[in-house]
Amino acid sequence: MRVISGTARGTNLETLEGNNTRPTLDRVKEALFNIIQCDIVDAKVLDLFAGSGALGIEALSRGAKTCIMCDKSYEAIQIINKNIKKTHLEGKAKVIKNDYKKALELLQGQKFDVIFIDPPYALDIAVNSIKAIIEFNLLADDGIIILETDNEKRELENLNKVNVNVYDLRKYGRVNLIFLNRKG
Repeated sequence: MRVISGTARGTNLETLEGNNTRPTLDRVKEALFNIIQCDIVDAKVLDLFAGSGALGIEALSRGAKTCIMCDKSYEAIQIINKNIKKTHLEGKAKVIKNDYKKALELLQGQKFDVIFIDPPYALDIAVNSIKAIIEFNLLADDGIIILETDNEKRELENLNKVNVNVYDLRKYGRVNLIFLNRKG
């Protein structure tokens, strides 16, 4: 896994061992950032289930102003910190070790332009995290949320109960990207 573009382009990133995390494939990451490229420059970014930090680091490399990366795993936090140091993005990145609920509570009062939601697929917590983001008013008025999932149908059914608008859907193999913004 590597940084695809920007100031840290080509830097190989470390990943977590085992099956507990599932890094976003380079081809999916490249497609994602091509779609949101106009939203990244000078953006405040939140990578909620950061894993190795690859999405947040890619955003910073491409010109995001800041990125907060959250994960509850001690091992993930160690890898994220190594990757931030390796890419020389320490001044723009902040790392929080907490579960998503506590992290979102701690972030109240902040606004994010881009929020990545890529939780472990089996946990079925994506929509709950989006509900909390809306409840805590963490999404900027013209901000976007990108949800990565393997179960588009389940997520779309549950998103009907949240005050968000699905404005784009993309499928890459078994990976689905759901793009959301605030309802008008």
